[in-house]
Amino acid sequence: MTEAIYERDGDWYVPNRLAGGPWSPDSQHGGPPSALLAGVIERVQPPDMFMARLTVELLRPVQMIPHRIETEILRPGKRVQLIGARLLSADGEVARATALRIRRDPDITQDPLHLTPQPDPPQRGEPHQEFGGFRHFFADAIEVRYLSGAAEVPGPATAWIRLAVPLVDGEEPSQLQRVVVAADTGNGISAELDFRGNVFINPDLTVYLHRLPIGEWICLESVTDLGEGTGLAQSALYDQEGPIGRSLQALYVDRA
Repeated sequence: MTEAIYERDGDWYVPNRLAGGPWSPDSQHGGPPSALLAGVIERVQPPDMFMARLTVELLRPVQMIPHRIETEILRPGKRVQLIGARLLSADGEVARATALRIRRDPDITQDPLHLTPQPDPPQRGEPHQEFGGFRHFFADAIEVRYLSGAAEVPGPATAWIRLAVPLVDGEEPSQLQRVVVAADTGNGISAELDFRGNVFINPDLTVYLHRLPIGEWICLESVTDLGEGTGLAQSALYDQEGPIGRSLQALYVDRA
């Protein structure tokens, strides 16, 4: 069987090296814990509400140790809800998420005349090059196909992302989890600095969606803008049917 990023031990999610980030073997990439938070929030009753926005704040590095998740309803409602979740290790809270959920109405849909150009399919993209010298999420847990740009070439990029392994052992990733995993790679594919001499870590991630994706592949059209030790990565999100939303990441920038 394909190795999963996490195994369950009761209420605890136990990571392996596939959860790791590219800068340190001791810390997780932001994508997997963000996707864990999203999946747990999806199961908060009632489960048929649509998650229009998810904001994840990484309060400190997520270590390669077991974590569990607690949720709470911050704003109850039949039309609009606000759900909170906390990622906890034995030492306390390390990340939190806030989700805006909205009631679905299948009778109100997008005007079919409103057309947006779609990216080329992933079969036309170029695979990314492995880097880092050790197993980690970006190199070993996802498949990346670049339509433009590349991780080793500074500047904007457009790439298809697919979660190549299960997120949690024995569980099928939800479509929301696939989006969140992909969205957290926006700063990586559109890097303005070399990974080997710099860090540009996102302490947060916000994903806005107007619908869930169809299929396993998520396309990011990403650009990074740098300030004085800070930055902002922005991504337009697509599936093979067209646009699905946007994501934002604030960046902490420093020399490695």
